[in-house]
Amino acid sequence: MAAGRVVRFDSARGYGFIAPDDGGEDVFLHVNDMLMPESQVRRGIVVEFEIEDGERGPKASSVRLARGEDGKPLSLDDDMMCDVLNTEEFTREVTEALLVAAPTLTAEQILQVRAGLAQFAKHHGWVEG
Repeated sequence: MAAGRVVRFDSARGYGFIAPDDGGEDVFLHVNDMLMPESQVRRGIVVEFEIEDGERGPKASSVRLARGEDGKPLSLDDDMMCDVLNTEEFTREVTEALLVAAPTLTAEQILQVRAGLAQFAKHHGWVEG
């Protein structure tokens, strides 16, 4: 039995991913493989699960909530959650990362990539605004 934290879950689509505590590749999570109500699944919740080989990589099965000694579900403490950047901070960080990783990009290419990443980040709640 492995343990990890749900890193994302889309209840409309019925799937998400778990980051195993022992590291490695995120594990696919499907609603049909959960032994708990879907309403309990949210980012940061700690789960226990079996790992199977799926068609596209590791897949979780027999997924259930991990519980602490007090019997309550385990989840990330608020102070362990990552900071949410505002759009200006995010685009500044992305620009710096692009300049270091791909110095041959033109200014227009950087602006296009940055705009696309900002939209993506907003959609996932990674930036405010």
